[in-house]
Amino acid sequence: MSDKKGSKPCHHCKSKAESAPADTSKIHYEKLWLYRHCSSLQQRDRQAQKAGQLFSGLLAMNVVFLGSAFISSMIFNKVAITLADVWILLSILKVLCLFWIIYYLLGTSRQPHAVLYRDSHAGTIWIRGSVLLFGSCSILLNVFQIGYSTILVHCKSRVEIVFPSIGILFICTQAYFLWHHSKDCIQVQHNFTRCGLMLTIATNLLLWLLAVTNDTLHIEIESQLREVERRFAGNDTALCTCPNMTICEVFQKGYILLYPFNTEYCLVCCSVLYVMWKNVGRRISHHHIPHAKPKFKLQGVVFGPLLGTSAVIIGACVFMMYQIQATSLLPSHQVFVIYYSYYIVLLPLMSVGSVIGTIIHALEKKELDTLKNPTRSLDVVLLMGAALGQIGMSYFSIVALVATDPRDLQNSLALSYSVLMIFQNITQNVFVIDGLHRQRIAAETEAKHPGDAGQHRASAELPGEEETTLSNKQEHSQTPPGKEEDNKEEQNGEAYSQRRVSVLELGQEIRKASLSYIQTYSNLSWKRRVLREISFFLVLCNIILWVMPTFGAHPIFENGMERSFYGYSTWFVIVNFGLPLGVFYRMHSVGGLLEIYVTA
Repeated sequence: MSDKKGSKPCHHCKSKAESAPADTSKIHYEKLWLYRHCSSLQQRDRQAQKAGQLFSGLLAMNVVFLGSAFISSMIFNKVAITLADVWILLSILKVLCLFWIIYYLLGTSRQPHAVLYRDSHAGTIWIRGSVLLFGSCSILLNVFQIGYSTILVHCKSRVEIVFPSIGILFICTQAYFLWHHSKDCIQVQHNFTRCGLMLTIATNLLLWLLAVTNDTLHIEIESQLREVERRFAGNDTALCTCPNMTICEVFQKGYILLYPFNTEYCLVCCSVLYVMWKNVGRRISHHHIPHAKPKFKLQGVVFGPLLGTSAVIIGACVFMMYQIQATSLLPSHQVFVIYYSYYIVLLPLMSVGSVIGTIIHALEKKELDTLKNPTRSLDVVLLMGAALGQIGMSYFSIVALVATDPRDLQNSLALSYSVLMIFQNITQNVFVIDGLHRQRIAAETEAKHPGDAGQHRASAELPGEEETTLSNKQEHSQTPPGKEEDNKEEQNGEAYSQRRVSVLELGQEIRKASLSYIQTYSNLSWKRRVLREISFFLVLCNIILWVMPTFGAHPIFENGMERSFYGYSTWFVIVNFGLPLGVFYRMHSVGGLLEIYVTA
């Protein structure tokens, strides 16, 4: 073989070399024309791929810097650059992205040999489902913004109506594009496709950055509420007030409730688009294609679902109680104590489970999966990056709590909550990332299950069923015809026997399912069993920890302590930066934990 690094002979070069004489030690393959030709083709292909990625990355970097400069100027100098100017820039970027997506759907993807390969790891059903879910919520958010601006059209600019209208069209088109083409490994128009994907990623990042830093409407809503109080007190001012306060209040509350979904949607779209960008021009070999995908089956777990379901039910009760109390004019001190206490009990259990799972991974003899997988690499980066949001907010809270009054009951609970949240994020990341890099087990043990299950099902059948049906048929054939009363009695007897057989069949099916479940649970090794219990428990816990902050439970912002310590605008940016990342982390962790459960 050649001593040159990075140059691998192609298939034709190998066949040419194998046909050479037996004394191959004296042959210098780098002198062969075919070898040099194949090597140069591979090198040129790799260089073209790197050049395309570099150029598209530079395009995205410049777009992000330009948009960041606009947004920063709007924050620090609202006279020179206004929010309307930022909206105009983002509307132009959205229109350009729309043109490229439509061209890809109608042109690029329909060319011959355009999509020869599809990445089975990319665009999983849960990530595409989250795109649709958050996209739908973002559309509703834009609808509420359009309605609110339409009511106040006498004192608002037209841009505040045009921008969300373009946003609805952009969200719908992008969601359709990602749902149908997230697995594509496009083989034509590489550079144009990379630039289009990077432009769309940059646009979503700028939308996320604007959502994180723009607190204009939140401040306006608080001003509206203070204005109502002034009007009731008899002090009328010339502020832009809403003519119908009931409708405006609906739009305001809907906007605030759906606001985190928009930031979440931008982050999810960026992750899917990045995988598509990495897959442009990628050729997937046969050993990368999984022969049989493991399916999710609720078998082999008992304690994980029980504990997880209990955590979900208790968390739902705490969430409803919190929503009722915290949204009142004077939120109760007790509701914050209950909320923090729930987290203080749940987070250590999750941390202990993650540590035990990591120890079991270390005890297992599975080898690490070293195959190139852009989706898994991105999963690792997203888990580590998204965890920084919650960890960052926790550290800011720790500093504020220690600097003020850590001896107070609510502050001490909030301090414990922040410390436990940091530890839980770190331990869960280690467990999930370690599990994602483990090779899947061989299907030898699972291949034995169908036969065993069939034997158990055969032996588990209730005796007498066939005899019952045969005796019914014999009685039916031996009944002499001709008498109506005998026929009626015979029909009643058949109906009774059919009901009896259906009850017996139902009991038989229940017994079969129970025996199959018990057999699957007993056939699992103790390591696989514990891994499945832990991963399923963590899945349910992460779901409830995703639901609570997503649908409005934000004590870190509503208790007022950190907000008074850092100031409203600063704490608003910190929370809007960390909260969507924390929500995204919980959702992304569910996908990783489900993969660990399926492959355990």
